[in-house]
Amino acid sequence: MTDARPTLRSLLALPDTPAPLSKSALVLIDCQNTYREGVMVLEGVEPALEECAALLKRARDAGTPVIHIQHDDGPGGPYDTKSHIGAIADIVAPAAGEKVITKAYPSSFEGTDLDAELKRLGVTDLVLAGFMTHVCVNSTARAAFNHGYRTTVVGNATATRALPNPLGGTLSAEAVHNGALTALADIFAIVVPSGEKVPT
Repeated sequence: MTDARPTLRSLLALPDTPAPLSKSALVLIDCQNTYREGVMVLEGVEPALEECAALLKRARDAGTPVIHIQHDDGPGGPYDTKSHIGAIADIVAPAAGEKVITKAYPSSFEGTDLDAELKRLGVTDLVLAGFMTHVCVNSTARAAFNHGYRTTVVGNATATRALPNPLGGTLSAEAVHNGALTALADIFAIVVPSGEKVPT
């Protein structure tokens, strides 16, 4: 039996419940075809995209600002935004007027105008979903914490892949996903299992 200690979040008395979606901004991170086909296919990507789409519909219905993040690694890469592979998936495609921010680093804040856009909107609460759990979602949530935002990460609206374990063997996609979310929940973000746990 593991010895579960208090989280840093609880020790610091940080908020432990998500802000309502209607009072937040929804940030969809790298919901690109990159993760649906080719070398970067993720385990559970389609159910996660469906959850992203459900969050997106709720956000639009509530008048919540929506920001789409799109990674670009240039021509010929798996994140080439000018090709089909790097395009945002059709089920979460941006609507007219929704902000699309292109990034070149794992954090959606690094080298972009995301922070400026959120300040322009007067938003202090974020709901994050997208890909991959352990890289861009993780990096964005940590940066959001450093910028003073209250951030909620929706667990079943993100996914990842199995990885070689540098200490030996392979970590399953589930282990990588759960580990990344657990690390975020210790201090950087409120982590909920599904979008249903985020009130409207």
